[in-house]
Amino acid sequence: MSEQKKAVTDMVHQYAQSLGLTRAQVYNEAKEIWSWKIGSANIQVYIETITFNNGKYREYLRVFSTLLQIPPSKQNDASFYRYLLELNDGNLGVKISVMPNNNWVCATSERDIQGMDYDELATCIYDLEIWADKLDDDLMDKFGKA
Repeated sequence: MSEQKKAVTDMVHQYAQSLGLTRAQVYNEAKEIWSWKIGSANIQVYIETITFNNGKYREYLRVFSTLLQIPPSKQNDASFYRYLLELNDGNLGVKISVMPNNNWVCATSERDIQGMDYDELATCIYDLEIWADKLDDDLMDKFGKA
């Protein structure tokens, strides 16, 4: 584990503690993933390593929440996907995406961990928590359950 990844791992533990959560409650050591709930949003945090063909790599903090399972009636509906794209314009710091090979709309925030400090990490996670808790409700109200 790189020194920066170790430092960011410790910062995520610290952030979870700031929410009143223990490491035992939120951290899956085998999968190296943190999970908790904020309002109606399920939050997941992990550090992803991308390795390039030349052997070099970059590590990213990824904060993630599923928002809505795409209703069958919307799976091929261009206006539905346009609506999701337009959400990206107004929800700063969070991108809306559809996960490959499944039917979930997700909110994601990611940032290379190089040079990351605790305040930046906390902002990345907090912003995703706030948006995900709002967006999952808004999408459910607009489109209902799958």
